[in-house]
Amino acid sequence: MENITVKFGGSSLADAAQFRKVADIIHAHPLRKFVVVSAPGKRHSGDIKVTDLLYRARECAGTEEFPAVMAEIKARFDGIAAELGICVELGLDEIAADIQKGASRDYCASRGEYLNAKLMAAYLDRPFVDAAEHIFFRADGSFDAQATHESLRAALAELPGAVIPGFYGSMPDGSIRTFSRGGSDITGALVARAAGSICYENWTDVSGILATDPRIVPKAQPIERITYRELRELAYMGASVLHEDAIFPVRTAGIPIRIRNTNAPEDPGTVILRDASAVEAPAVTGIAGKKDFSIIHIEKDQMNETAGFVHRVVEPICRRGISIEHMPTGIDSLSVVVPSAQLRDCRTELLCDIRDAVSPDLILVENDLAMIAVVGRGMVRRKGIAAKLFSALAKADINIRMIDQGSGELNIIVGVDSVDYERAIRALYGAFFA
Repeated sequence: MENITVKFGGSSLADAAQFRKVADIIHAHPLRKFVVVSAPGKRHSGDIKVTDLLYRARECAGTEEFPAVMAEIKARFDGIAAELGICVELGLDEIAADIQKGASRDYCASRGEYLNAKLMAAYLDRPFVDAAEHIFFRADGSFDAQATHESLRAALAELPGAVIPGFYGSMPDGSIRTFSRGGSDITGALVARAAGSICYENWTDVSGILATDPRIVPKAQPIERITYRELRELAYMGASVLHEDAIFPVRTAGIPIRIRNTNAPEDPGTVILRDASAVEAPAVTGIAGKKDFSIIHIEKDQMNETAGFVHRVVEPICRRGISIEHMPTGIDSLSVVVPSAQLRDCRTELLCDIRDAVSPDLILVENDLAMIAVVGRGMVRRKGIAAKLFSALAKADINIRMIDQGSGELNIIVGVDSVDYERAIRALYGAFFA
């Protein structure tokens, strides 16, 4: 049976009015069978997320403040239920007792999703499926993908639809364990794969993935289609998009993801595809970047003729757990780009180790570097992209300190001074999207 899995974030479920919007979206398409929900988010800028209230309840357990915090949590859920005209037993007294007895931080954090899913299941008149019964972690805390998939697939196969809380699963002893990041997004992807969905719709408060950071380019346009490979490149360079853990389950199954806006459901959003070769691609799909990098620059005559030179440079860097972001080379030079924060506490010792290892003619460190990636599957074998990029930065009077292009021609990465970072983003956006 064909179906669509939909996931709604906290801002999409902050109050009864948002619940109604979500229900309208679900009922608008008969294939939207499986619903994954987050905990209620903020209703306004001065509000508190339910998850934060649950954390506070744990912190003040056993004190005079505890009843008031639990009353505030209860009021949030009771208020939504009352406005929607539904009656459901949520078990808040039991949750309060568990917290008083010293429930774990993960347990407390998960109850927002649990309670919201209970409400949504009652409102939609669909079965509630507790994630703790089907999403599993091993004793060492690692996620058990195979056991989870088999359990979820068996459970969902028996149901015409369901509501599942996001963000958490269970340990072998039955205790609650939460995902470390992108929790509800991950649950949605796991459900979509297990249900054999034809699409995974991730509903949030933005109309898709934007071509660049809207804090720098306020009217940045949404991306219509993007491949998983392009998404990984943009995410790696700092774009705020779905984490790899949240897309891997559907990526392996070839299920497309659509990012949609709960408050503007008429907007098409962004479709994330495994393969978009049949669709004509723009030259550039998106632009992303990060600041606070350093370059370790090394020069050595006849470096290219010295076997193992690069390995001897890299070994002491890796031994200290420093991430190597890029490593452009010349015939007698090598530059290693690393996060400045990781270099800060061991700079002197590391440079001494590199000197001992390769006896360079010159070694120096330059700081305050920003890295910007111009990403697009349409760049492959297309002439003039690099020229357009360099021309845009030159016209903006921005000096390029480093250039690196991936072997697959999917991206071009440039390094600029951190002070020029935002101007460079705007210049490149203007060149490829304006």
